[in-house]
Amino acid sequence: MNISLVTIVKNRRDALINMISGLERGTAQPSELVIIHMNEEPCQLPACTFPLRQRVVNSIHHLPLAAARNAAVSFARHEQVVFLDADCIPAKDFLSGYHKAFTSSDALISGRVRYLTAQAMEKKDLFERMREYSMPDLLRENVDQYPYELFWSLNFGCSKGVFRKIGGFDELFTGYGAEDTDFAFAAKARQIPMNTIDAMAFHQYHPSYDPPMNHLSDIISNARTFQEKWGIWPMEGWLNKFERAGLINWSEDHLELRRMPSASEIEKALKLT
Repeated sequence: MNISLVTIVKNRRDALINMISGLERGTAQPSELVIIHMNEEPCQLPACTFPLRQRVVNSIHHLPLAAARNAAVSFARHEQVVFLDADCIPAKDFLSGYHKAFTSSDALISGRVRYLTAQAMEKKDLFERMREYSMPDLLRENVDQYPYELFWSLNFGCSKGVFRKIGGFDELFTGYGAEDTDFAFAAKARQIPMNTIDAMAFHQYHPSYDPPMNHLSDIISNARTFQEKWGIWPMEGWLNKFERAGLINWSEDHLELRRMPSASEIEKALKLT
């Protein structure tokens, strides 16, 4: 079976090199790796044993995530498509798991993710001991089959046919936040089954923000779009934190910006470990 593995990137060359190294070590390799660059030119990458195809999506938005994922599916040559976040390294049996899942059903398929520690990224034997050097996702660790509400776009796959039935990613969502939850809600509304498999990806450590104050404007805009579409608010954990910080006014049917975070507030939200 031919599988197109696709990823979308912005300033992630080193992470991509690790992803490619992980794919090369796998028990099965993709028929191609499609890389969609968001508002940046393609980068030089090491040679690999499978075709590597790079394209650019330019947008007025800094991170056109929905548009980039849709472009990846359009550009992919094969019917079966696996999406892997640019920060992820696949386990050895990653694609073998997707091969088996695609053979048994035509569904939206979700893999699993563990998080590599900062110290892990310095280990010479990283690729041999990723599970040992990683931590589970606490929200999903003990969930056998994810509900649609726990779908995420770090590690998933589907056929192009299923992708079309879902409607692709809604490009009304611009920038960061909620576009993958919307995708899962659309799958549920169209009665597309979702199966969770044990295809594991290991998310490479990088500093991040909690809450993501650096994406506040995008999150407000996308939360409004989601609420208008589905009647509920997404990303409630982040919205609660923004409200407590005095950054937003938020009620059952209303969300507005009160003020932007200061530089010191953004710095305090940065997680370095």
